[in-house]
Amino acid sequence: MGSASARTTWGLGDYPRMAARLEAAASVAVARAAVDGGDRVLDLACGTGNAAILAAERDARVSGVDFEPVLLDLARERAIARGLDISWHEADAAALPFGDNEFSAVLSVFGVMYTGDQLRAACELSRVCAPDGRVVLASWCWGSTMSMIGGVLGSYLLPPPAGTARPTRWGEEQTLAELLGHADVNIEQTSRERLTLQFADDRDAVEFFLDTAGHVVPERKRLEGEGRWPMLLADLRALLVDRDTGGSDGIALELEYLLAACRVA
Repeated sequence: MGSASARTTWGLGDYPRMAARLEAAASVAVARAAVDGGDRVLDLACGTGNAAILAAERDARVSGVDFEPVLLDLARERAIARGLDISWHEADAAALPFGDNEFSAVLSVFGVMYTGDQLRAACELSRVCAPDGRVVLASWCWGSTMSMIGGVLGSYLLPPPAGTARPTRWGEEQTLAELLGHADVNIEQTSRERLTLQFADDRDAVEFFLDTAGHVVPERKRLEGEGRWPMLLADLRALLVDRDTGGSDGIALELEYLLAACRVA
């Protein structure tokens, strides 16, 4: 997991296993942004660096930013292993360490949607992107399998701070348009995309989503002490079985997300 100590729950658990399964969405985002060697690209809330690495492989000059040092360490290791020169920065999406208009393209794949101050983050991504620059965002849709998993897990965890906005607001076209509009970013095109995750069986699927959910890890002892851990397992299993599209061949889960291609005014 790298040498850094976790600063947030994103650095707990085995999130890199999830990130590896989501790389296909980063590939779609990079292609939609038409990244090439003339671009300077920012991967915002980059996690383990999926989009940053794919953009760098297209010869763009790339920076990745995330507030979790454990994930940045992994991103850095992955880039070095591929011989890529990417600049990595530990920072919050709502306070980016870059000057105005530094990037021709800003990408975020299941990243910026989780920021605490959504409007500030939208304004920041607009500020660092050059006029007429491209912004491509991939965000989980409200009511999608991933958001429903989050709802099941969240029902057993401590509530978020008052006033915290739903991350899936970024996956609702009208709400996203309003949010980005305040930051002078215009949506040009949206599409509903899907990732399919395949598992050997329901137990394999349950273990995967629990092992990769860092915010659940520190709560397990409490839930076990309250006798609620088996209830969480049962509820999560019931949801995954209900959402299974794989028939008798293991468990197949379709994860729907909104891909938004935008321009800075």
